[in-house]
Amino acid sequence: MPRASFAEWQEFLKNQPSTHILQTAEWGQLKSAFGWDAQRLLSGQFGVQILFRKLPLGFTLAYIPRPLAGFEQLFPEIDALCRQNRAVFLKIEPDVWEDQPLTLQAGQFGLTQSPHNIQPPRTVIISLAGTEDQVLARMKQKCRYNVRLAEKKDITVRTWDDLDGFYRLMQVTGGRDGFRVHSAEYYRKAYHLFHSQGTAELLLAEYEGRPLAALMIFAAANRSWYLYGASNDEERNRMPTYLLQWRAIQWARQRGCTEYDLWGVPDAPQEVLESQFETRHHGLWGVYRFKRGFGGQVRRLRQALDKIYIPLLYRLYLLRTTKTD
Repeated sequence: MPRASFAEWQEFLKNQPSTHILQTAEWGQLKSAFGWDAQRLLSGQFGVQILFRKLPLGFTLAYIPRPLAGFEQLFPEIDALCRQNRAVFLKIEPDVWEDQPLTLQAGQFGLTQSPHNIQPPRTVIISLAGTEDQVLARMKQKCRYNVRLAEKKDITVRTWDDLDGFYRLMQVTGGRDGFRVHSAEYYRKAYHLFHSQGTAELLLAEYEGRPLAALMIFAAANRSWYLYGASNDEERNRMPTYLLQWRAIQWARQRGCTEYDLWGVPDAPQEVLESQFETRHHGLWGVYRFKRGFGGQVRRLRQALDKIYIPLLYRLYLLRTTKTD
């Protein structure tokens, strides 16, 4: 079986034009520190990183988030590795938009369309093409106004390395908005893994030296992602989060990224999002109003696919996820 080491996988990805952050070697190392095991298969021009989540009695959950194009060429090896790791099922979340053709579909290799995604399938993608003025011009007028207002009201944004401070802000945000917050060590590990490679930055918006909001932005190849963000309830009239996002967009452009993924909005058609965002505030609805202002395009990724190895335990998994969704 064509296994790849961490270093071999890093080298392989250097020649890939569009790698998703969830397929990077650093992401595999991050997840491996928190209950998963990252294993990589590499053969010629095709490769895939698979995450195995340890379950009781020696079973695992196998997960391939946002694989590289052509990974299905390795499916016999993927299938053998899943069986070797006693996977209850394999979940694949394609890195393919809903309006694009999918080379791997339900019915192939015993795959079925899954009723459940792990990552939010719908997001907002900001194009970073053109000049800064052109990127600003694509934003909604109110969003542009808030970016400039923050500057006028003496909000400043700088790089930050206070991971404990970031975690405190995350706790405030999680408590206020009902979001799940990782451990402090998780954010610390993520920052150090990616920042050491120049592919992540922690940005802080502050007023008179007081932290107001922070975010962690990641990049891989020509793409960038806003994965973690937090703010407290101070000085919100100064619009610190708007200037913070603008500085993140500038950071991504400086790295040569052509798109910025705002990572997760409610999984509803755009007409529903636009008609209901002012009246619905729970879950991801609470952030859609903010994210929509930056002039991005609402897009949905293809639904996850599952390969089931142990049907009874898979049904128990579906029951559990239905109760917690």
